[in-house]
Amino acid sequence: MLITAIWVTLKLATITTIILLLLSIPLAWWLANMQSRIRPILEAIVGLPMVLPPTVLGFYLLLLFSPNYAAGQAWLSLTGSTLAFSFTGLVVASVIYSMPFVVQPLQRAFEQLDKGLLEAAAMMGAGAMDRFFNIVLPCSRRALVLAGCMGFAHTIGEFGVVLMIGGNIPGETQVLSIALFDAVESQSFEMAHQIAGGLLLFAMVLLVFLYSLDRRSGKSSGSRVC
Repeated sequence: MLITAIWVTLKLATITTIILLLLSIPLAWWLANMQSRIRPILEAIVGLPMVLPPTVLGFYLLLLFSPNYAAGQAWLSLTGSTLAFSFTGLVVASVIYSMPFVVQPLQRAFEQLDKGLLEAAAMMGAGAMDRFFNIVLPCSRRALVLAGCMGFAHTIGEFGVVLMIGGNIPGETQVLSIALFDAVESQSFEMAHQIAGGLLLFAMVLLVFLYSLDRRSGKSSGSRVC
């Protein structure tokens, strides 16, 4: 049971993180360069999962995924199955729930870029895509690593949204946080200690890595252009 829960958790976190990076990089760049009065509203929408109780978000997503609403009905017609209580539904919910933890570090990094580099590259004939892939992304590599780690870790630790959307189906939607809750509820405290200890160790190792990366980045920033 534990091995299966670990596999489902890692699969969910990996797929979610890949999708988040693909979506969040252009979204963060767009927000960082937006000059509009509605920018705070859009930022608030993206950041809403950070302050909204996970069960509230899970409840509304559960309604959205049901066949009574357009999104759930379209998915049911297309695949013959419902999004709710499925691994696919967990991925969609996880992407929405973890998005601000990936978008915000990237947006801050893009906002702090030296615009002079981009202007100089443009004067030398570099196109917008060329500047983005050869200047913006390389200069933001630390933020990319941070954003990816934050998205992965936040997905690993999900509980409320996962419980509302996926339930507790072994091998399909039972991730480690749900397995921990299940172990405590059934008074299997040895199993609960193993899961909780593993998650604690993972969180500690990740934080040590991120703080070490931050220190190395700070020491070498003086010798780099960006």
